[in-house]
Amino acid sequence: MIDPKELVESGLLLVDKPAEWTSHDVVNFVRRRFGIAKVGHCGTLDPAATGLLILVLGKATKLADRFSGQDKLYAGTMRLGVETDSQDADGKVTATHDVAGIGEGQVRAAAAGFVGEIMQVPPMVSAIKLNGRPLYKLARKGQVVEREPRPVTIHSFEIGAVALPDVTFTVACSKGTYVRTLCADLGAKLGCGAHLLCLRRLRSGEFDVKDAVTLDTIKTWDRATLLAKMTPLLALAGRLR
Repeated sequence: MIDPKELVESGLLLVDKPAEWTSHDVVNFVRRRFGIAKVGHCGTLDPAATGLLILVLGKATKLADRFSGQDKLYAGTMRLGVETDSQDADGKVTATHDVAGIGEGQVRAAAAGFVGEIMQVPPMVSAIKLNGRPLYKLARKGQVVEREPRPVTIHSFEIGAVALPDVTFTVACSKGTYVRTLCADLGAKLGCGAHLLCLRRLRSGEFDVKDAVTLDTIKTWDRATLLAKMTPLLALAGRLR
């Protein structure tokens, strides 16, 4: 039998994650500030990325896999001509190339070639585990190991402004897609290399960042406000039928 107190503390909260906070940082902040024993998230955002982070509280943590598996929508900017060891702006530069010969039409055509189901090799700087150890821990020691390609689906890869060396884009993709790897692969296809400069998650499944609350706002809440603002577990159960 479910404890009524547990039911009251169970639900979903949409957070607009700021840069420099890890997804785990946000989870820990909510857990400790409001005294909620179980808090989880539905899909990791890299520390530098911003946007929609779905938190599940209490009994709703059992629904984390369901929400994590939904398609995602991102907006971002990539920089052509510069490769990094992490495939994003946080990494060390490993190579630079001239982009003077790259045209807007080439960028758009190359991006269109990634739409559909593709095989993607996960980056070394990732939480994927090899023999129980996250790859990023091996990467910190300078180790590079072979990674098996994984199937992901790119539903759309729309190029916005092309102001070389920077290119803005939006991408709709399946769970497990590494957008920074997509940018690096696009750069490789163009022959000039690339890395992800910045990224924002706009949507995950039916949930939109427009409905999310900032951490600065959450910091002004008391426990009663948090419980009143989150979507209750019973409402979530109904949406998943």
